[in-house]
Amino acid sequence: MTRQASVSRRSFLALLGGVAALSACGFQLRRQQDYAFKRLAISGGAPQMVARLERMVEGGSDTVIVKPFEKPDATINLSEGLGMRTLSLNAQGVTQEYELVYNLNYSLIGADGTMLIPPSTIALNRSITYSNQYTLGKQTESTLFYDDMRKDAVDQLMRRLATVRSLHPTAGEQTPGVLPRVPLPVPPL
Repeated sequence: MTRQASVSRRSFLALLGGVAALSACGFQLRRQQDYAFKRLAISGGAPQMVARLERMVEGGSDTVIVKPFEKPDATINLSEGLGMRTLSLNAQGVTQEYELVYNLNYSLIGADGTMLIPPSTIALNRSITYSNQYTLGKQTESTLFYDDMRKDAVDQLMRRLATVRSLHPTAGEQTPGVLPRVPLPVPPL
């Protein structure tokens, strides 16, 4: 047997072992989503968040994003809020640490006015240290944290949209609303 065939066989066996290990741990590639709606309109939200939502919906499903006047199957209404709270003070009473807060309020309404997802909120927060010496750097850091929280909120929103099973849900199929600091409902099976 030649050296090249031996290396090739070893590479193949290593690849096969890696695939077996990944499948044994439950790893799966992200699959195409099959949303109940095929035409979605987006109303409100920050431009960068809406752009990410559009990319993720159109790139990961057969659903297309349309304008509200183009007869969508469903319309998602978005609004966001940014905030900052003091977390800790030093001995002189000067702020040492802030908590950045991001809230994404959303609801999903069918074309016939059916409430597919009642008004819900995704609430995220991050802590950030503060120093008067590095004001400009800390402003940039907080902007990056807000962008990261927007991305995280869109990821959570995508999973939430996937829970809608029908454009005309019966009483047992309705997707419950989710508010922060409230226990999450049992996920549908």
